[in-house]
Amino acid sequence: MKAFLLAAGYGTRLRPLTDTVPKCLLPIRGVPILQIWLDMCSRYGIDEILINIHAHAGTVHEFLQKHPHGNKVRVVEETELLGSAGTLLKNRGWVSSEDFFWVFYADVLNQVDLSEMLRVHQARRPAATLGVYCVPDPSRCGILDIGEDGTVVDFVEKPVHPRSNLAFSGLLLGTQSLLDAIPLKQPSDLGFDVLPRLVGKMVAYPISRYLLDIGTMENYEIAQRTWPAVHPGKLND
Repeated sequence: MKAFLLAAGYGTRLRPLTDTVPKCLLPIRGVPILQIWLDMCSRYGIDEILINIHAHAGTVHEFLQKHPHGNKVRVVEETELLGSAGTLLKNRGWVSSEDFFWVFYADVLNQVDLSEMLRVHQARRPAATLGVYCVPDPSRCGILDIGEDGTVVDFVEKPVHPRSNLAFSGLLLGTQSLLDAIPLKQPSDLGFDVLPRLVGKMVAYPISRYLLDIGTMENYEIAQRTWPAVHPGKLND
């Protein structure tokens, strides 16, 4: 399996920490976020990873050279930010032979059961399967409505008047149909430009396990207190 790990943002809300360290290498209880992701991918059989980077690219290269799973990672440096969807489109050839692939937002700290999410995707075969969770501040997120069978029937990024508090988590399984829906513009964003086009063709996977977007200083500090550091069901790893 292959996964895009989207990590090219500046991390401006985490300054001054990100003035010298890329967001993907900020430590959570002493462990860099990127290491947490690489270990998780290895645990679930994701053996090829493409990570896009922009700021502090040299630091990321140096980290990967020393990491035991670093040889599985393809690094793509973006001199100009392409956006979450633009990165996928730019590197479409990398997954051209794949029926499906993972897309992860690197600043989402989580303990999601990827095996179960994959099982749901393979049973339904939608254009995309979105990991979703309930949030207290829906106006800051990509918000969706779902039908009784889990089909996504509405998607609005950062709505002024949210219709629900069910949000896209930043974890999804995509297909060639997802890539076909990406507009030919740069930058382009999954939440604003792509997922609304696929309403009726996507399935939601509810997440009940630990998940936290550490993109703000408040949440980053919460992660230091709450991250369990051990994946459920993997205590003997």
